[in-house]
Amino acid sequence: MTDRVYPSSKPTTMAAPPCPPSLIPAATANPSHQAQPGNIRPQPQYNRRTQEQLPLQLLLLLLLVHPHHLSLASLTAIAGAAVYILYRPHRPEFTLTSVRIAKLNLTTSSDLSTSHLTTLFNLTLSTKNPNNHLTFSYEPFALSLSSSDVQIGNGSIPAFTSGTKNSTFFRSILSTSQDLDVESVKSLRSDLRKKTGVALKLQMDTKVKVAMGKLKSKKVGIRVTCEGIKGAVPKGKSPSVASVANSKCKVDLRIKIWKWTF
Repeated sequence: MTDRVYPSSKPTTMAAPPCPPSLIPAATANPSHQAQPGNIRPQPQYNRRTQEQLPLQLLLLLLLVHPHHLSLASLTAIAGAAVYILYRPHRPEFTLTSVRIAKLNLTTSSDLSTSHLTTLFNLTLSTKNPNNHLTFSYEPFALSLSSSDVQIGNGSIPAFTSGTKNSTFFRSILSTSQDLDVESVKSLRSDLRKKTGVALKLQMDTKVKVAMGKLKSKKVGIRVTCEGIKGAVPKGKSPSVASVANSKCKVDLRIKIWKWTF
């Protein structure tokens, strides 16, 4: 049970009788409880409400100083700048944590007339929302894996919402079974023979809305590109594990709320 302290009732105005000196209590042993005139300095109290009023105060100050020199566009730009200074928006972050290659077979007919590619990949990746005030609402992602500009796998990630300071992890299966043209076969076969491994590139496309309090953006496109992945053709039935230590994911996102873009 939580103890609660309620304020005492208002004291009466009747004067108390004088107390004899012998009954006056001695000072407490704890000096911190004693009054120390001249050493007590009130500490400023900052709270979230005060911080959120700063952009409005800035805007009102500018209106008072230059009431006849600010156009509507200027007012909008000032308000947008004030919101930007307060919330400091950042783009979402994506990280590719693992890639397992279960199948990567390129077969060619005996007469060299046709070539067929069969693949199966297992991906694990994460996304982080580094913002304190922004929420990202994503539509389903379309995933595409390629090597030497040849598409070798397709997959998807379901729609989700990434709240403030939130990290989300996903697993996705990418696969394909398709015939390749002559130029694609030459390019891909050359990459498969490299001793350093197969260079892979992951591309993810979707649309996203951004909400910041009552402010919301329109639905815009976003593309995430992850490069620096090195894999090997699996031998037998055991999958191979690609190296993602040097992989980096670039986020191409341009969200506009009022007049600021990030």
